[in-house]
Amino acid sequence: MIEIINSSHDPYFNLALEEYAVISLPDTQNYFILWQNQPTVVVGRNQNTIEEINSRYIEEHDIKVVRRMSGGGAVYHDFGNLNFTFVVNENKDFTNFTKFTRPVIKSLERIGIQAENNGRNDITIDGRKFSGNAQYKYKQRLMHHGTILFNSHLEDMVQALNPGAEKISSKGIKSVRSRVTNISEHLPSPLTIEEFKQILTEEVLHEETNNDTYAPGDYDFKMVNDLRNNKYSTWNWIYGASPAYNIKKTGTYNWGNIDIRLEVKHGLIKNCRIYGDYFAAHDIAELETGLVGTRYQEADIKQRLTELELIRYLPQTDEKQIARLLCN
Repeated sequence: MIEIINSSHDPYFNLALEEYAVISLPDTQNYFILWQNQPTVVVGRNQNTIEEINSRYIEEHDIKVVRRMSGGGAVYHDFGNLNFTFVVNENKDFTNFTKFTRPVIKSLERIGIQAENNGRNDITIDGRKFSGNAQYKYKQRLMHHGTILFNSHLEDMVQALNPGAEKISSKGIKSVRSRVTNISEHLPSPLTIEEFKQILTEEVLHEETNNDTYAPGDYDFKMVNDLRNNKYSTWNWIYGASPAYNIKKTGTYNWGNIDIRLEVKHGLIKNCRIYGDYFAAHDIAELETGLVGTRYQEADIKQRLTELELIRYLPQTDEKQIARLLCN
């Protein structure tokens, strides 16, 4: 396992570094990165940014906004939050979160805290979330990354994020703050985030072989900064242009929330956007484009989803479920 040394707190650079690692670094090696961002909201690949953030609060408090490559929901980062990234050969581990969260749970055991995997992508302490995880698949490479709330400003997180009413009601709660916790609230004795980083690194590397560190060089920095400047820091990537739509269908399932918007003219789908906090195995834009031109009828949509091999994009659902959602 190669640990990539990254001291940047620039969210645009850090997300670009992840993409560079999964796409451009040699696939004969596995990689691990620990990193932190300045105050930032990171939205999932398939989310509608405007609907996930509190724009006024973010502007007033100089909080950055960036979109990541992976699916899942929006999260808040600051200097009290630690992020970890694995880049490995896929090996059928897409949506296998426990393989990558194990070192985090073991690290907490070492300092006297019991944690457990909870739901599809969370790690919790006493039922309260302190870590959210997500994945991105590129060819035969898999990127798994997660957040760790160590001593983050939770009130800033609550104010910066603007979760939809469905997401809140589906969890049966009234306050986002009541569902989350910092590791620091459970420490039996004082520990700094730097000390915890060292413990986590030791746990990650403990069962690995051929461990080494890698400090990015001039070429790496050039390529990552190109991605940063031309993609991750751009309005088009972060916000994008939502199409006009006249049909909006939302659903909440055990595999995530989905929000599908269609522009339908003369009975045909003319435009399609698929938002949500689901995890897609391939670029969802291909599925959106593939639905254009389909008649807006359940049977036709189901048939088209079958032709497009829906399972390649959303392996947790099927054509019948999505067609029914769109037409009922």
